[in-house]
Amino acid sequence: MKNFKSNTSFLFAFVHWPVITRILCIIFIINISFGVLIHFIEPAEFPRIFDGIWWAVVTTATLGYGDYVPVTVTGRSLAILLIFFGTGFVTTYFVALAASAVATQNAYLEGKVEYKGEEHIIIVGWNERVKESLMQIRGLIQKPVAVVLIDQTLQQNPLHDQNVHYIKGNPIYDQVLLKANVKKASLVVITSDQSKDEVQADMNAVLTLLTVKGLNPDVHTIVEILTSAQVKNARRAGADEIIQTNMLSSYVMINSMVSYGMSNTVLNMLDQLKGSKLKYLDADESYIGTTFEKLSNQLLQDKILLIGIKRREDTMVNPPLFTLIQADDSLLVIKD
Repeated sequence: MKNFKSNTSFLFAFVHWPVITRILCIIFIINISFGVLIHFIEPAEFPRIFDGIWWAVVTTATLGYGDYVPVTVTGRSLAILLIFFGTGFVTTYFVALAASAVATQNAYLEGKVEYKGEEHIIIVGWNERVKESLMQIRGLIQKPVAVVLIDQTLQQNPLHDQNVHYIKGNPIYDQVLLKANVKKASLVVITSDQSKDEVQADMNAVLTLLTVKGLNPDVHTIVEILTSAQVKNARRAGADEIIQTNMLSSYVMINSMVSYGMSNTVLNMLDQLKGSKLKYLDADESYIGTTFEKLSNQLLQDKILLIGIKRREDTMVNPPLFTLIQADDSLLVIKD
């Protein structure tokens, strides 16, 4: 009874193996069996069992080198059976292998395959801003950057040829973010959904942020918010950085209304500051109590341009020259 159960369990497991694995196992069994049989049927022509197995493999692969050939009626009858059974299984194997490769490729393109890497960037949502940002990142960072794109509207990966892994789905659900391996991500960027109105887009962004932080509280998050009313909710949800797109656009428009042509100047300035040139530096202990003017002159000697101070939640750009540097201040500088 135990042997019967053992055999039954093995057959049950075998039936549930992948099709390619099952066919390959059958091919091996057929080749070994026919190779052993031909060795005993014609020991003169096939002096070793390996010679028989070699002949069986060559025959099923339809290569037919002719270095080993059965000469007896029994041997040739066995060869006919091998051709009928073995060649059919080999053909089926290669067809199944090709179909599996195509299916896997389509699964990657259609965003059905989970990402297993680590220290990657997850970008939620696809739009022209995301496309341009990815192009900029690749130009600024020398080493390859692993990017996982999550979107539920795309039919397939828009950047499959640029090392971007696509996950199709709604990021407010745990299983979608887990598919993107959010627990091992280094950065998550949540963009605004252009298919929704501003209020709904912001609510969706905050809900996505809550899901991200619930799965990985330590990951750095950047969230795009369109309405000022949702900024507080984004902060409550744990956003590390909030980009108010509409506010940034309004600032550029105001400057252009006051000074014609200023929008191009602002864009050119931001383009030159892209990457790591504009950054925050922690105030050294030796800087505390120093005036903004004196510290600015001191940093200029190291080719660092001091343009502002971040004090808690407030950022002062070009503050009064007599402003004193305090503990926990961050220095806004331009540095090559």
